[in-house]
Amino acid sequence: MDDTLLALLRTVDTPTVCNAIEVAQGKRGFDAFTRGTLISSAPSAPAIVGYARTAKIAAASPSTEDPAVIRTRRMDYYRHMASGPAPSLVVIEDTDFPDCVGAFWGEINATVHRGLGLCGVLTNGVMRDLGDVPDDFPMLAGSLGPSHAFVHVEAIGVPVTVFGLTVNPGDLVHADRHGAVVVPPDVIPVLAASIEKLQATEKLILEPARQPGFDLAQFEAAWARFEAART
Repeated sequence: MDDTLLALLRTVDTPTVCNAIEVAQGKRGFDAFTRGTLISSAPSAPAIVGYARTAKIAAASPSTEDPAVIRTRRMDYYRHMASGPAPSLVVIEDTDFPDCVGAFWGEINATVHRGLGLCGVLTNGVMRDLGDVPDDFPMLAGSLGPSHAFVHVEAIGVPVTVFGLTVNPGDLVHADRHGAVVVPPDVIPVLAASIEKLQATEKLILEPARQPGFDLAQFEAAWARFEAART
């Protein structure tokens, strides 16, 4: 992903990226996206775009491992998050899902991850401190809660599944208040052109529909142009 594509991806929403992937592939059926409704800490923030840094956590029960092992893994977790290609985002699977109780994400963790250079987080787990987290570190989570309970890191740098979406370390992820999508590697070289084509064809419908006096006859004519442009 070059800087031009990155800048473009930050200006479009995740539904647009999903549609553009279908344009690039020339068919429907792409399914590497989240299911269900996520909660955004910053609904009006630009999209989170980056390479995934992954981990698994749990919080409902105390860990049975040696406390020294848990502490060491926690620091290994932060080393993992601070490494890898930029831009990067965090993708965390809470293994207690759907009964998540402990907030891994709040003012301290969000601020630390932002300071380490990450651009946001996607998780099926819990977040809190919504009035105190950095505005430029969007969090997409499964729920809100007041406590961190017994939260601890269980695995680092492994494939994770969040709301039906499996994310591998290093996957290119685009996420916003609608959810998240993993961009297929073979689509990346043509994604910018696909977004531009999608936006141009959508204008064939949107611009007439926004004009006074728009009616069914104009819609039929616009739809014919739209269909021709898609082929």
